[in-house]
Amino acid sequence: MSAPVPQPIGLLAQYETAADILHAAVAVRDAGYKKWDVFTPFPIHGMDDAMGLKKSKVGYFTFCGGLTGFSFGMWMIWFMNKADYPLVVGGKPLFTPLFAFPVSYELTILLSAFGTIGGMFLLNGLPRLYNPLFNVKRFKKASDDKFFVFIEMADPKFSTEKTRELLQHAGASSVEVVED
Repeated sequence: MSAPVPQPIGLLAQYETAADILHAAVAVRDAGYKKWDVFTPFPIHGMDDAMGLKKSKVGYFTFCGGLTGFSFGMWMIWFMNKADYPLVVGGKPLFTPLFAFPVSYELTILLSAFGTIGGMFLLNGLPRLYNPLFNVKRFKKASDDKFFVFIEMADPKFSTEKTRELLQHAGASSVEVVED
């Protein structure tokens, strides 16, 4: 049985400075590419705008988790004190939101955190234990001192020659095909 033939999945371009990668991101965005990403050793101010990224949807997961926690806390205290085991102690009412607030508050925080983590995992496609970029020797510098743009072949605008030309015109010090 023969070994599988490596399939090209995209182009990886290396840049030397943060200014170069910012310029390259604007060029790729303006060229209309949709399936691409930037890898840098540290956050770069303005990169989200340069890439044309929209606001994250993780906040919706956080809000839904918090709302669920608050509602469940109120319902739980109401159910236990008024419906399940109604016992008047010292003439106090069977249910008031003041009594339920500490539990609801804690559940709001807990389920908001779970919603945030779950939303982040879901929207980022995690856990992803393997990425073909990990096999590229030069890509290891992405966590040290080099900057990279990766454009997937699955992008509708992808053309090996035109994409390579765009990346080189944007100042890439090297461009290589990444295979899986």
